[in-house]
Amino acid sequence: MKTIFTGLMALALVSSAAVAADGLPIRDKDTVVTIETEDGAFDITRDKTEAALIGGVLQPMVPVPGVTPVGELDVLEALETHSAKVVDMRTLEWRTQATIPGSVHIPYTEVASRLDELGCTGSSGDWDCTSADNVIAFCNGPACGQSPIAIRAMAREGFPADKIFYYRGGMQSWIVLGLSTAEDMF
Repeated sequence: MKTIFTGLMALALVSSAAVAADGLPIRDKDTVVTIETEDGAFDITRDKTEAALIGGVLQPMVPVPGVTPVGELDVLEALETHSAKVVDMRTLEWRTQATIPGSVHIPYTEVASRLDELGCTGSSGDWDCTSADNVIAFCNGPACGQSPIAIRAMAREGFPADKIFYYRGGMQSWIVLGLSTAEDMF
């Protein structure tokens, strides 16, 4: 039995090495993360699956210190109670395909100039965000950089990090979990 397992393990290692050349990035330009196991080195790779919306680089759980990661139940509660604005920070092309019902759209490329829609006063470069709304930011999922870019821009402009909540799972998790989506939203 151990011989069969060792043979399968070796085949898996060869297969993962072959995939790594064409695999999706895991972090930065790394397509392979090699770990040591009791049975020797093992290459972890990332393949495009039907569930993956995009092939971007995996994003951290906390893109800016002070930001709180949240899950689907937190998003649903915010939509029900209006305790936070749920903001789709993807490009319009992505939003029109499917989005979280009740979310508002502020593309990641525009958020620094539209903080007034999130409770700040003033204008770009001179925002007063002392009365800012709680915001749940999302994009396409764990490999999408759009909402992390927006979150960094918000923090740079003075938006309080403790009022930003990051739904890293984004549309990929929302869809995989079978939650309802809205289409053709502008």
